[in-house]
Amino acid sequence: MAEDMSRLLRLNKPEGPVDVVIDTDCYNEVDDQFALSYLVRSEDELHLKAIYAAPFYNKRVQSSKEGMERSYQEIFHVLTLLEREDLKSKIYKGSECYLSDENTPVYSDAAKHLAELAMNYTEERPLYVIAIAAITNVASALLMKPEIASRIVVVWLGGHSFEWPNNREFNCYQDVAGVRAVFNSDAAVVLLPCMGVVSAFTTTKYEMEHWLKGKNQLCDYLCEAAEKVMEEHNRGQYWSKAIWDVCAVAWLLKGNFMADRLEHAPIAEYDDRWAFDKKRPFIRYVYHIFRDRLMEDLFTKLAK
Repeated sequence: MAEDMSRLLRLNKPEGPVDVVIDTDCYNEVDDQFALSYLVRSEDELHLKAIYAAPFYNKRVQSSKEGMERSYQEIFHVLTLLEREDLKSKIYKGSECYLSDENTPVYSDAAKHLAELAMNYTEERPLYVIAIAAITNVASALLMKPEIASRIVVVWLGGHSFEWPNNREFNCYQDVAGVRAVFNSDAAVVLLPCMGVVSAFTTTKYEMEHWLKGKNQLCDYLCEAAEKVMEEHNRGQYWSKAIWDVCAVAWLLKGNFMADRLEHAPIAEYDDRWAFDKKRPFIRYVYHIFRDRLMEDLFTKLAK
């Protein structure tokens, strides 16, 4: 009972500044660059201790290894645009592949660093892990050193809402074993589902041009990158762009940017669906984003 109460307390939104790490597939599209920049520009509340490059595999790369390597380089590029050379020593390469099963970690500099860093924290003062990619690095750290579970809170953007007809979401289906390892651990988890929840956090070319373009070199890069991605997808038609990953950072901030509730931890099945069991421990589940409120805070900070 005491252990369950401790987990529930860690699921509460933190008060005051906290230490964080971020695990990102930064080259995947463009929302990771927005999220990383938002995190760095929120340093009065979030103290960034490490940045981990996560694996991904889609048409932009030839393998999950290349996805991680490209993400690693893209993190450096974003920090250059942010003029934050001091943070480049905190970047770590992650896994080159996904978990082969739910019990065997994939060793990497990122997983090793997270496992070691988390041991400096406690149940009362945990390390917050912002995970906006396939969760391989985080799952590996938990498998390598299970005792860190009570010392971290995992804020993961992945899967779809419980009401969505399937759970075939990019961050989830790449490493279902990793998702299961994290949700089966003793770690406190905050879940931000994609379709049905954070899919509402969208912007458009014209909105970005009005609020961001010409403000600084970072904003110009983000506008151009977002436009390029969406023109490729929509071939010149009118489009809006979900910048999902920003929401995982925002959950830790003081602004009232979203609504959440306690739910029993779901089970990620290998057939692209969630399964449920009310005997499982609680997680915190985000079910609504206050889009305009969050977009104002994001654009204001990016345009500084």
